[in-house]
Amino acid sequence: MQNGQEPGAGRRGQIPHPGRVFRSQPSPPDARFKGAFTLLEIMMVVAIIGLMLTMGVPAILRTMHQEPLRKAVNDVVNICSHARAQAVLHSETTTVVFHPQSREMTLAVLAATNALAGLAPPDAPANETKPASGDASALNSTQFADSITIDMLDVNLLEYKDADEARVRFYPDGTCDEMTLIIHSGDQYRKITLEVPTGLASVEVIR
Repeated sequence: MQNGQEPGAGRRGQIPHPGRVFRSQPSPPDARFKGAFTLLEIMMVVAIIGLMLTMGVPAILRTMHQEPLRKAVNDVVNICSHARAQAVLHSETTTVVFHPQSREMTLAVLAATNALAGLAPPDAPANETKPASGDASALNSTQFADSITIDMLDVNLLEYKDADEARVRFYPDGTCDEMTLIIHSGDQYRKITLEVPTGLASVEVIR
């Protein structure tokens, strides 16, 4: 100890050197701006979102059109398959009745109006048919969605697209009338064809 001062007293009371510069510590940035985005970052995010929407909307619209079209195709194939099975199993002619104007189709059993052949003509009145019997869970009728358009309904080489009714017959020997059905929804087109010798339906994607 010097001059009777306590240890460290001289250091605490020491006057700073005149030439020494003391720099204050920078204050922390305002917390309000810590999580902010710049204008450039916001514009980039908006551009990415716009690009994703541009790419995604056509796919969404295509899916919306495909679902009713897929259902319509499946219903036509199932009803025709059921009509063929009914004709073969019960040894009676069955018919699928199309109503192009209302986009409906129904499976019915053709009533016997000809004593020799036991068949009704393709343009037989509706009261000469009766609903098909059999498995209650089988699909016997359907109506296409409003988004479905019938572009062609050809039965035995005759066009029925604009007719009120068209009939396709299935015979006990497994054969059927000739039929070509083209339907579309949006830009999706499907062609359904019945093979006369086998009575089986085939589906073709046109575009």
